[in-house]
Amino acid sequence: MPKKKLSNFESSIHVWRAKCRMTQQQLADKVGVSRQTIIQLERNRYNPSLLLAHDIADVFEVPIEQIFTFTRIGEPETMEMMDVED
Repeated sequence: MPKKKLSNFESSIHVWRAKCRMTQQQLADKVGVSRQTIIQLERNRYNPSLLLAHDIADVFEVPIEQIFTFTRIGEPETMEMMDVED
């Protein structure tokens, strides 16, 4: 049985690339990855490492949160049970 997704990770790299008139290859070269990696990131099929996310944000000179979003998925009551108390 497949695992149920509890979270969703999305990027808006393609939007930022368009704003900067940058190709996928140009971005890939700037952050040291392949063009295929950028394609997978833009299609939300690959989650970047924190270092790669930081490097991409640096290229566009914006905070990581402007490019990448992380949201929880699930029923509210299920999510409440998962919260860790201090």
